[in-house]
Amino acid sequence: MRRALRPTLPFLILCGLVVAGFATGPARAAEPVKIGLILPMTGGSAAYGEMCLAGVKLAHDGRAQALGRPVELVLADSKSDKVEAANAAGRLIQRDRVTAILGPMSSGEALAAGPIADKAKVPLVTAWATNPLVTQNRRYVFRTCFIDPFQGSVAASFAYNDLKARKAAVLMDVGRDYSVGLSTFFQKAFAAQGGQVALVTNYSEGDQEFSAQLAAIAAKKPEVIYLPGYLPEEPLIIRQAREMGLTQPFISGDAAQADEVVSIGGPAVEGLYLTTHFDENGAFTQAGQKYVSAHRAKYGTAPDGLGAVGYDGYRILLDAIARAGSTEPDKIVAALEAVKDFPGVSGPIAIKDRDAVKPAVVLKVKDGKFAYVTSVNP
Repeated sequence: MRRALRPTLPFLILCGLVVAGFATGPARAAEPVKIGLILPMTGGSAAYGEMCLAGVKLAHDGRAQALGRPVELVLADSKSDKVEAANAAGRLIQRDRVTAILGPMSSGEALAAGPIADKAKVPLVTAWATNPLVTQNRRYVFRTCFIDPFQGSVAASFAYNDLKARKAAVLMDVGRDYSVGLSTFFQKAFAAQGGQVALVTNYSEGDQEFSAQLAAIAAKKPEVIYLPGYLPEEPLIIRQAREMGLTQPFISGDAAQADEVVSIGGPAVEGLYLTTHFDENGAFTQAGQKYVSAHRAKYGTAPDGLGAVGYDGYRILLDAIARAGSTEPDKIVAALEAVKDFPGVSGPIAIKDRDAVKPAVVLKVKDGKFAYVTSVNP
């Protein structure tokens, strides 16, 4: 009797396969593809994080599945801090087991988090960090925004050719990789065009008094002032400059495309020029027009550059996962390296050496709003 009750080995194997199929097959199919987000939701850069998150959520609304599985967004707050950004990357990788990371936003935070993702072989795509060093020697770190050599050259060319400036001063945040990098590339490009950089002076994050730097600038009598900064210092600097009688035009970078620049700076920031990623009046592509309509329908407001880069970053990452046909890191990396003519909201995007090649736009603050000036192709 005991002998008759013993199942044969083939029967055991068959049962094991059936049980395994019912226990793990549907469960695996239902497992979400986790995408980690590292954004500054608190701290000095929180406004940027909110704008980028709005774009990511809009993109997720349009594409909430990958490989037939739901996409789960796992948000980690960088707290506007480099160390916190690195810690967030570690938590997303070790605790949350994310497939890939979108973010961080600032160059400094991306430079801190990138090595963590690279060592763990988890693809990281930053949609806004423009410093060239972010992706240098990092196989698993990509960006979907243009880099500072291009942005700095666009600003320099605009200053020289459109504003007819021949002498410039540069005021940069010495502790921010973004500000230092942009300043360096602007200086090189402006000098290459035949312009003179009469003065380069510094300030630090958290400063509220800039009279010494502005007095030094005034003494040099530049025709344009390049100020690639962040909130809240940038609008405070421009306010103090106008109070001191400086009337020269300011040119800034993409971090200036935030409503808080206008609300803090008030009438003083009228006439501020900036290079950035997107404006709805420069949305000439079908993808751009679709984004504008979707943003207005969901949020009831005009879209901004930060939302646009978040939107495109998510779409490029999801497209790469789909083309890879897998969540294996190396296959996703190969798909990201092959991005070419992706229909971005501001124009076609290609990835070369893990950096994006894409257009830029120039805006101007006019009547308390950002007004489109022109687009510049790579």
